[in-house]
Amino acid sequence: MMRIADCKHAGRDRWMKRGALLLSCVLAGFVQAQSALAQSDTATAPYLDPQQPVDVRVNDLLKRMTLKEKVGQLNLPCAYVDALGMTNAEKMAAARKFAAGTFTNEIGPGAGFFTLADTLHLNNLPEQVRFFNELQTIATTQTGLKIPLLEDEEGTHGAMFAGATVFPEGLSIGSSFDMPLAHDIYAAAAQEARSTGIHMLSTLVLETDRDPRLGRNMEGYSEDPYLDSRIAENIVRGAQGDNVDAPDKVAAMMTDFPTQSEPASGMERGAIELSERYIRENFLPPWIAAFKAGALGVMAGYPDVEGVPEHASEKWNTQILRDELGFKGIVDSEGDGFSTLIYEHVVPSQKEAGALALKAGVDVDITDEPAYMGPLIENVNEGKVPESLIDRAARRVLELKFRLGLFEHPFADVAEAERVVHSAEHRQLALQAAREGIVLLKNDHGLLPLKKDIASIAVIGPDANDGWAQLGDYTPHAVPQKLVTVLDGIRNAVSPRTRIDYVKGCDVIGGDANFAAAVEAARKANVAVVVVGERPNNDGVGDAPATDGEAFDVASLDLTGHQEELVRAIQATGTRVILVLINGRPLSIPWEAEHIPAIVEAWEPGESGGQAVADVLFGDYNPSGRLAITIPRSSGQLPAYYNYKPGKEYWMEKAWSHNGGYSDMPASPLYPFGYGLSYTDFKYGNLRIAPEQLSVTGSAEVSVDVTNTGSRTGVETVQLYLHERYTPVAVPVKSLKGFARVELNPGESKSVTMKLSSDDLQLLDTNLQWTVVPGTFDVMVGKSSQEVMLTGSFNVNPASGASAR
Repeated sequence: MMRIADCKHAGRDRWMKRGALLLSCVLAGFVQAQSALAQSDTATAPYLDPQQPVDVRVNDLLKRMTLKEKVGQLNLPCAYVDALGMTNAEKMAAARKFAAGTFTNEIGPGAGFFTLADTLHLNNLPEQVRFFNELQTIATTQTGLKIPLLEDEEGTHGAMFAGATVFPEGLSIGSSFDMPLAHDIYAAAAQEARSTGIHMLSTLVLETDRDPRLGRNMEGYSEDPYLDSRIAENIVRGAQGDNVDAPDKVAAMMTDFPTQSEPASGMERGAIELSERYIRENFLPPWIAAFKAGALGVMAGYPDVEGVPEHASEKWNTQILRDELGFKGIVDSEGDGFSTLIYEHVVPSQKEAGALALKAGVDVDITDEPAYMGPLIENVNEGKVPESLIDRAARRVLELKFRLGLFEHPFADVAEAERVVHSAEHRQLALQAAREGIVLLKNDHGLLPLKKDIASIAVIGPDANDGWAQLGDYTPHAVPQKLVTVLDGIRNAVSPRTRIDYVKGCDVIGGDANFAAAVEAARKANVAVVVVGERPNNDGVGDAPATDGEAFDVASLDLTGHQEELVRAIQATGTRVILVLINGRPLSIPWEAEHIPAIVEAWEPGESGGQAVADVLFGDYNPSGRLAITIPRSSGQLPAYYNYKPGKEYWMEKAWSHNGGYSDMPASPLYPFGYGLSYTDFKYGNLRIAPEQLSVTGSAEVSVDVTNTGSRTGVETVQLYLHERYTPVAVPVKSLKGFARVELNPGESKSVTMKLSSDDLQLLDTNLQWTVVPGTFDVMVGKSSQEVMLTGSFNVNPASGASAR
């Protein structure tokens, strides 16, 4: 039975609830009226006035936006997610609704799309451009605020859409040591992308390759932070230029902060069990270089860093990335990145994950996760997330759109796209990049280059006639252009009288071993070109299984499947063998290095890679590539990078084992960082260092004379390494601090000068601050990290009034 007092309270509660409901309706009507009023005068709104400063435009626009509209700008979904449909027609219909803000009532019109161009597989370029323009028309005419869309696409080694030029993958670019070339590759990719209606290129990998077992490391450029830094700044300058709103420029989305390339066990998404010192010394320098060049995008990493999933790390995404390093752009999630907080058992659901990630500093969701949709609005309404954090993220997205000039120029031009995409100029650039990235590892008795009128060649191996194997990860699903394989390149290079016998021999992985036809072809040939290695992940394109690429990690760096057995069988015929490697990671090939007379490392050389390989094999191009990553004898040596600390050097020299480090093999690499042969020879001399005494803020120049002592024109990459003696913290035995490519005719000499700034002399002190410590610096100039030709030193003196160590 209810008491009288209880009845009174119940009646009061009903009236309070009715009043709250009435107040809620009034407030909702007020918000709707304000929104209608805000949207009614958009024609003269300051945010649509290109003469106004960006911050004025953003402030004006934010004031006009509802919470749903703001959250809509935090969503840039990957078009391949099933939520947008399964077929092209379904996805295109969903994209139209998403642009209009009618796809879901949870949020307003979306920010744009991620990898829409590649997902739709529109092989007809005009059709692709027209569809992007249609979506922009919807966004700018059928929504109240007329906010244009941001189109983002993968751009690891060329824009990822059908018909775009496919440039060589990361380690090929790194091994060129050619910074103008890196600039031009990403400028070309940006030009192709922007001409079709794409405004940002993503997965531009700044992660130093420290563990090649990780499949994603194929997307990176080098194990060395200095070389990576030079590449990073050239990627940004090439893609963004001085004015990112130019019709041939895009925003650069750098991947993945702060790193995921040295994870536990070398496995995808493994925890980064590294000290902050190690991360700062080896992984942050490329990011710093990119931010100084103006990079506008960062993608958050998958792993936990220092025990915290990166998507939830306010330390890395805000305190270090923005407050310390000065980054000003947007931070994207990784694909399904918010789920990392769930499977790491930090939070139970997407709702809590979204709250943590937004606070940490992740601005945009790229995979239609609930974290940044209805549940985020619930968090705001429930007082769990302040709307100011929504404003902060939306502001960054809108700032980028204004900086890209999208409010004034949202549309692409079909004629320009047809002129630019896969142009003759870009095809030639792809070929040149492939040539420059090839590293000649071995050439006993001058076996290479081959004569074009050779009587017969056996071309053998699973990668000899597989164009997809040359392309690398993040390649378009549809590549309509001709892929020039190694077999194609050899056929195009030789005399019509040369007999070429091609036998696949085996698969990259799996399959049966039946070498009879390959052995017979080799026995009948003057020389056998055996092409083995890896096959990258191309998301199911082609018949062969993948061994390399994102989520394709390995425990061993040995050749997979029956490939080494094939190489041994061909070598046993007595025919001279040339081994060509097509691969995205360094491969441990100790038997081949001992028994095969010529070895060519081609990496994943892109759409014209086969022609580039043939140009090297037949001497039309003198190989100039130098290893941007160490090739170990075994995965058991990992980590194998060259810039290790003195403790490792001590044990390599003084270990009780007679092999120097290991009881079962030498600790030295199979091929060291910076190594590469040429068809000519180079002599070094006359090292000069000026000045030999400098201050902690001073700079120096290191000069050396280089002479081509051979009979062919060639390019030498002069490398400058430093080591400071007696420092308060251990520093690497040597660190690359300069390099220069110099082309020399036979008998020609040139003086090469490399400049050292105070930044190049810094170490990370005991307080994790970069500083120049006075002392003596050893200078090593040579052909690789191991082949040092000349040495010298200079001194950095204490500042006036400071005491020396």
